[in-house]
Amino acid sequence: MPKQEAKFVCQQCGYTSPKWLGRCPDCGEWNTFVQEIRISKKVPSQKRSKPQALKEITLSKETRLKTGIGELDRVLGGGIVEGSVVLIGGEPGIGKSTLILQLSNELVKRNKKILYVSGEESPAQIKIRAERLNISGDLLILPETNIEQMQETIEDVQPDTVVIDSIQTIYDPNLGAIPGSVSQVRGVA
Repeated sequence: MPKQEAKFVCQQCGYTSPKWLGRCPDCGEWNTFVQEIRISKKVPSQKRSKPQALKEITLSKETRLKTGIGELDRVLGGGIVEGSVVLIGGEPGIGKSTLILQLSNELVKRNKKILYVSGEESPAQIKIRAERLNISGDLLILPETNIEQMQETIEDVQPDTVVIDSIQTIYDPNLGAIPGSVSQVRGVA
């Protein structure tokens, strides 16, 4: 039988407490605690890892996908590692959405199927930006914020790459917290 676990999470810094607190002892903010209820299912115990000497660790040559954007490839160590997750962060208006739209376009040019999930902008707003950047192509746009709906679409479409703009708008209906909260962002990421 699933077990319910309740905790309180500071929405400013992510500090957790078993009970509600008026002031967060970590960041000092007042009235930022929100109750989070998680339903946990018993997971079978896994085999414990053992330490390895550095010299005994073998490396495999990972495949890197060149983005076609020189500086981005440089920052990513030569391109995007297949199967990896890349988080692009920065202040509002700095150009994150523009950069990932350009990145998506470069990958489409390389015959990659890209699913661009937008929780902030409508497909029409994305098209306006794309036209401003002279981007036209087979980029698939999905306006969605529910992680379960998004996962179903990903299974149906089977894209090579999924771009989410922005992770703060995505929510899991099974988490007892509001979208954009620390616990939601942590949970869906």
